[in-house]
Amino acid sequence: MSFLLECPHCGERDVNEFRYQGEVTRRPPARPTLRELTDYVYFRDNVAGVQREWWYHRAGCGTWFVAERDTRTNTVLRTEIPAPSRPGASADAETAVAEPPAL
Repeated sequence: MSFLLECPHCGERDVNEFRYQGEVTRRPPARPTLRELTDYVYFRDNVAGVQREWWYHRAGCGTWFVAERDTRTNTVLRTEIPAPSRPGASADAETAVAEPPAL
């Protein structure tokens, strides 16, 4: 199913111009346990509802951004270019954004 996604730089475009790169996840602590590392690498929430996701504008400006999307209807609630994270900075668990995933 196709839908429109708004690039924060280029505006609204067909979703086929973008690459979905997964849910926004929280990095484990500096010295994670095996369980924490396994959860980070292999498990996702995969909610039926609103979730924050990484997207890459591959056929356009090449911008990485975060979209808040309802997975049941593909309704995009908002998109944003996240602020860069600083190593060692404490961040609120709800607003923490890791670096974009590797292609």
